[in-house]
Amino acid sequence: MTQKCFCCGVVIVALTIGLVVPARAVDAEGGLIIAAATMAAAAIAVIVVASVPHRSKKIVVTGCVLSGEKGMTITDQEDSKVYLLSGETTGIRPGDRMKLRGRRVRSTASDKTGLWEAKEVLKDFGVCQP
Repeated sequence: MTQKCFCCGVVIVALTIGLVVPARAVDAEGGLIIAAATMAAAAIAVIVVASVPHRSKKIVVTGCVLSGEKGMTITDQEDSKVYLLSGETTGIRPGDRMKLRGRRVRSTASDKTGLWEAKEVLKDFGVCQP
């Protein structure tokens, strides 16, 4: 978030400096140079802001909660990935389809099961349908 704010600040400063510099009516070439420099600064700022990586971590997962040998898991209905649940699991009931707020955590285990750190239950849709 701070990197995005920093980039927005750079864009604002670059555009402000480019627009504050007065164009001289006496020298037409100087005005063109200033306009070209302003457009170049704006183009660079747009490229920098566009290249900033966007938040790729999911904050909500919806799916069926199941009880397994390692604990509760949730299968995401969007991409069918299975996450092992951790964090605030009170209110999470196995066998129900639920919408959980939290974050994806990198698992140190050798298997491909992801880890979902639940923060809260947003909605309980009831019993999972087969």
